[in-house]
Amino acid sequence: MSSKFNFFQNWYPLSPVEDLDPERPTPVTLLGLNFVIWKPKSSQTYQVFLDQCPHRLAPLSEGRIDEKTGNLMCSYHGWQFDEQGICTTIPQAEKPEIISKNKQNFCVRKFPTQEANDLLWVWADPNSSEQAANTPLPLSPQIDASQGFVWSSYVRDLEYDWQTLVENVADPSHVPFAHHGVQGNRNQAIPIPIKIIQSTASLIEAKTQGRFNTTITFEAPCRLEYAIEFGTDGKQVGLVTYCLPVSPGKSRIVAQFPRNFAKTLHRIIPRWWTHIKTRNLVLDGDMIFLHQQERFLQQKQQTESWKTAYKLPTEADHLVIEFRKWFDQYSQGKLPWEEVGISQAETLSLPKTRREILDRYHQHTQHCSSCRGALKAVKRWQIGLIVYFAIALSSAAILPDHWRLTVGLPLVITALASLGIYAGLKYGLEPQFYFIDYIHAEKK
Repeated sequence: MSSKFNFFQNWYPLSPVEDLDPERPTPVTLLGLNFVIWKPKSSQTYQVFLDQCPHRLAPLSEGRIDEKTGNLMCSYHGWQFDEQGICTTIPQAEKPEIISKNKQNFCVRKFPTQEANDLLWVWADPNSSEQAANTPLPLSPQIDASQGFVWSSYVRDLEYDWQTLVENVADPSHVPFAHHGVQGNRNQAIPIPIKIIQSTASLIEAKTQGRFNTTITFEAPCRLEYAIEFGTDGKQVGLVTYCLPVSPGKSRIVAQFPRNFAKTLHRIIPRWWTHIKTRNLVLDGDMIFLHQQERFLQQKQQTESWKTAYKLPTEADHLVIEFRKWFDQYSQGKLPWEEVGISQAETLSLPKTRREILDRYHQHTQHCSSCRGALKAVKRWQIGLIVYFAIALSSAAILPDHWRLTVGLPLVITALASLGIYAGLKYGLEPQFYFIDYIHAEKK
């Protein structure tokens, strides 16, 4: 019998480093555990603590980084913790000995961290730091500037489970249909035979042949990547995803998009533009039916196995089958929610509305420094344009008659132009940071 896979004793990338704010704590959830990410003033690296103050269990992510000490302060009673999680300040302490004698009892649980490939990594078990130090990160060989690759990063929270996310990314044959007009074309869909090269407790490797030769690698529990070769001139594009189990019915994808060509284009196109025009659209394309599909499967699995609930007759289904077999063999077909006090009964939650499922702001924008900055700029431009519109029209209205044509007319024209740009930003661009409904029937 296979030993049970330990999801906690593994490295996970919580976020691209560029999306973290060094001036304020950031909350994030992984495997049902609530973490707080923060950066001490005296340190060059981020720390990850359990998001609970030992005093009264208030979330430290609602706290702040103290200007004088550089430590993490709980905003409930002002307790402070250094980068090792040691309590340094208790404002209510009558005697200093209260702190010095209770350092171990008053400390915050700290988790091992590393920064690599532009990502912040955490080891999800604070009690096995020695093992963490001896376990290599699941890094992609495609995220390597020395080999001529450039890449960008992306993060989004998803309204479906980790197993649904892995299964979906491991299925390239859905792309022409679920992402028609964005990444594929349903009219050009062809069979995609998948051959399993190896399958072990820690690694599944598969290959496809067709228009492009593709290697698909799943390194348990989170790295799932594609390496796609173009012809014989060495061009390669990749999709590197890290699939994070957040809580029942929720997951997070941290993705990187490497390539070794078109490097100038990579530098020119703003990161936020690719997020709202491509990355968000791709995930919007299958978010609704994955949210619903997951619940249908959960209902069927109360009386039958996925082997009969699913109908998987083609070679394109081989990697999905292999992943499901891995999940059954090494994890008994379930995630370790009960180990963090989450009942399996909670996994079958009620379906959400389309607006909740496709909520770009809370799933992505608030986490992404590029999109947050672009959204602020869009709102500032709107204010400036509407102010200019009002001032220009008012000025044109009070001009003397002999200036109406030479000065007044240009003012009116530019005022109307500013109003048009305002409307484009307000009703065209700004909603793309919040919510865009995705209707497949309208995708011609």
